Amino acid sequence: MQSFPKKLQKKLTDREQSSALRKLGRTNNLVDFQSNDYLGFASCKTIFDTSHKALEVKGSFQNGATGSRLLSGNHQLYTETETILTEFHNAESALIFNSGYDANIGFFSSVPQRGDIILYDELIHASIRDGITMSNAKSYKFLHNDLADLSRHIERSRNVDAVNQEVYIVTESVFSMDGDIPDLIAFAKLCKENKCHFIVDEAHATGVFGTKGTGLIQELGLEDSVFARIHTFGKALGCHGSVILGSSELKSYLVNFARSFIYTTGLPPHSLVVIEAAYEELRTTIEIERLRSNIRFFNQKLESTNLKSLFIKSNSSIHCCVISGNEKVKAVALHLQENGFNVKPILSPTVSEGKERLRFCLHSYNTKEEIAEVLELLATFV
Repeated sequence: MQSFPKKLQKKLTDREQSSALRKLGRTNNLVDFQSNDYLGFASCKTIFDTSHKALEVKGSFQNGATGSRLLSGNHQLYTETETILTEFHNAESALIFNSGYDANIGFFSSVPQRGDIILYDELIHASIRDGITMSNAKSYKFLHNDLADLSRHIERSRNVDAVNQEVYIVTESVFSMDGDIPDLIAFAKLCKENKCHFIVDEAHATGVFGTKGTGLIQELGLEDSVFARIHTFGKALGCHGSVILGSSELKSYLVNFARSFIYTTGLPPHSLVVIEAAYEELRTTIEIERLRSNIRFFNQKLESTNLKSLFIKSNSSIHCCVISGNEKVKAVALHLQENGFNVKPILSPTVSEGKERLRFCLHSYNTKEEIAEVLELLATFV
């Protein structure tokens, strides 16, 4: 076997010395406060049975898509599933991607053009950052959830030659590492006033907010104020893939120019019927209200255990206790794990140095007793 490059080995060594070396975990039987499976859909028997029957009824016994969607992989189920998504999310059109990462790099690498401006929240997801890096547009970050700073950036961008210039503003409806929510109504208003295109990643709002889990944009009635919405299926929906919602012109453009769509094999029919079954389950499930009840209870327990000051304010499924230092936060996480609770330490460089944290993901299947116990245990040594 060839020797490993020294420069790469040094990067691994540096990461290990800073207690930030990532390793793949293993399945365990600990109480789940780690996964993104907010509604328990990943192991929902109803979804499993519904999708299995759908494959038999529709006569689709393919194991794979056989090619990209522009070649041989555009199975009839794609049209059916995208129609369901447009109706459920009150959108003009929908285009399914293989993952949220594919959707974000496909959109941001192809839509903003040379001479355009992208303004993005400083805490935006890595997939969006990667897509922006691949774009020919200029990009600038604004302070987290800070409308005043965003306004200053918009004003500065208008001071240059603005002929044919488009400005794209992107944020998340629920931030994945903080769990907090921007003032989306105010963002939409600012975008409208300044004729900017508003893009919202709804990955961690899908299945959690809105009637039947439609997301925050629909809960707030902002569908017509948003240029593009990205919903992913790997969180609350418990399956795989993602969708970009927008105009029919946007869909056509992405089909022609989004390289992560064009040059990848399509999803197999099985993935599509699971997406359909998950959305059907959203229409009738009681798990959404159970999750919301747990979120309210979690915040109440933060008050009674005097932990509130350590946590970033959140009304979502994601709650973060800031504990500075990779070694320290890893030690606290290990202590919780040794007591039966699977809580994830988030280390730098995933988050900024000094902002390391424990990330609690709440689920509909967590009991009130489990929530109370893990927070009381945390309070004894933090």
